[in-house]
Amino acid sequence: MAIARASKRRRISPPDSPSFVEPSSYDRKSTKASEWNLEQQYEQRPREQKKDVESTRLPIKTAEGRIERLASPESEEESVDSIFGSGDEGVSDTQETEIEDRPVETPIRQQITEAKEELARIGTLLSENPEEHVGCFRKLAEIGTSPNATIKKLSLATQLAVYKDIIPGYRIRPLGEIGSLEKVSKDVRKLRSFEQALVTNYQNYIKELSKCAKASGDGPFEHTASMATVAISCACNLLLAVPHFNFRSELIKTMVDKLSKRNRDGDFIKCLETLEKLFREDDDGNPSLDGVTQLSKLIKARDYRIDESVLNTFLHLRLLSEFSSRGSQTRIDKSDSTDARKAKTKEFRTKKYRKILKERKAVEKEFKEADAIVSHEERDRLQAETLKIVFVTYFRILKTRVPNLTGAVLEGLAKYAHLINQDFFGDLLETLKDLISSASTEEDPGQEAEEKALDDPEKPPSHQDSLRSSLLATTTAFTLLEGQDAARSASALHLDLSFFTTHLYKTMHTFALNPDIELSSKTLRLPDPHDSFSSHSQAQAVTMNNKVNLKTPSVLLLRALSSILLPRSVPPLRIASFVKQLYICSLQLPEKSAQAVSGLVHQVMKVHGRKVAALWNTEERKGDGVFDALRGDMEGSNPFASTVWEGELLRCHYAPAVREGVKGIERLVRDIR
Repeated sequence: MAIARASKRRRISPPDSPSFVEPSSYDRKSTKASEWNLEQQYEQRPREQKKDVESTRLPIKTAEGRIERLASPESEEESVDSIFGSGDEGVSDTQETEIEDRPVETPIRQQITEAKEELARIGTLLSENPEEHVGCFRKLAEIGTSPNATIKKLSLATQLAVYKDIIPGYRIRPLGEIGSLEKVSKDVRKLRSFEQALVTNYQNYIKELSKCAKASGDGPFEHTASMATVAISCACNLLLAVPHFNFRSELIKTMVDKLSKRNRDGDFIKCLETLEKLFREDDDGNPSLDGVTQLSKLIKARDYRIDESVLNTFLHLRLLSEFSSRGSQTRIDKSDSTDARKAKTKEFRTKKYRKILKERKAVEKEFKEADAIVSHEERDRLQAETLKIVFVTYFRILKTRVPNLTGAVLEGLAKYAHLINQDFFGDLLETLKDLISSASTEEDPGQEAEEKALDDPEKPPSHQDSLRSSLLATTTAFTLLEGQDAARSASALHLDLSFFTTHLYKTMHTFALNPDIELSSKTLRLPDPHDSFSSHSQAQAVTMNNKVNLKTPSVLLLRALSSILLPRSVPPLRIASFVKQLYICSLQLPEKSAQAVSGLVHQVMKVHGRKVAALWNTEERKGDGVFDALRGDMEGSNPFASTVWEGELLRCHYAPAVREGVKGIERLVRDIR
């Protein structure tokens, strides 16, 4: 049997130890603590203000679907310390005052983000109701004064979008003293104030664009080149979007200043394409007149040292192709319809009726100005001024003999030949003859040309350029008469184009041996390894320095031959000489050019088949002697003493289209017989 353990006895009386507090001493301390004012002491303690510390932790989504932001651990510790306090409170107070005195620098990325948000907010307000938020225009401009280049670009782009959206479809006229003092309704006064504020801020924006476009590398911004690119892009988009609005001339001037540079970079091409599109899409004529005026002033101020593409912008003028009158560099011929209207007899009108008509015309004029409609008379006047400026520029360049612009001028004269006054044909043809004569001297590569090439090895040869210039001058001379009255031209002007015909006949063999007859300056090609100018940079220089970059020599040659051979009044000897030369040249031409020549001969045989049918008959000859293909005189070459035996070789041509073309010509000749 187990023995039970005895229970432990506890002492109830307190031990005799010095740590024991007697009841009498505890009572004394309690009575003393009752006399303390604890709340007053806590109230007088200096407190630390809680700082807003940005949380770096990502927000979380609770189970109820609410999104909550968690406080960072540092902020929690600081809050605990501020509640319970620390021992060195005075030291922390002095450190906080020193930190508060220092300026807080915001990171650049945060500045850009805040600027984006502010620009988006202001842009939304202006798009929703611009009349109620007129002051936002100035806020947008103030954001653009930031020293940060990115923020400035964003400001320029935002202002572009805002102005394109809210600019009205009419031109805002400035209010004079009478208009400002005029009594109007509240709505009209509000609209006028908005329009004046819009014009003022829009003008400041255009000035800022012009300033940024002209900025150099010494400016206050790091990326000055990119800033200029953004400014030019904004100006180009604004001009195409609102060409009718105020300060159009300032936008065009910004682009013209860029075109005055010799460096063809991306901004140069952007301005060039903008002006070309503006000329093509112009409806009333005012933008075209402004652009042509400023371009002509630029060309004259630069002493014609500009890029050829700047002058080629005149070829995109839409109004010149729709203009019906003719003119020169001094005057514009009026149409006969205006004289017929003046010759009409005036009907009788009473004084009261004339007064009523005058009031009606004034009202109609105000309506037209409000609708921004250009009348036919005003449009003709603008077209006439544009035509006069273009011809003045062309004739000045021809007189000064600028080498790199001659091709562009001749191309423009050939396109607008139907608009040139007939009284000016004589002087223009003499100028073209001089150009061909000077080009003919350049075509002979003699010892002097070789010495110049050795002295200046970086300069490419100008032989091909001279051929193109002479061919284009010949084409221009024949195109001048296409849109005119032939009988009136022959009787009144007594024009003789035999010089151009003879020159073209002499140079046909040279063109047939030209390896680049189907290539233009925009065609990609490899440099000739056997040529002294065969480096890649020199090949690019030859491509860029071509005077005419719109048509290939093959197209120009066929155009000139069509003008010479297709009229019905051409003598048989001239037709036979050209047909024989065309068959000789077809043996050397490429496939496409040979096919085009066979098509031209087919058209000639349809018109003049009976005159030259003897060339396909070996038994019937109209001339005696021998045919001389190298003789420069067409009448002395004796073409009827020979036959077109080259047709038998062309029947074996490698191109099927050329073979079929030659067979078609022979069938046409058999039908004529």
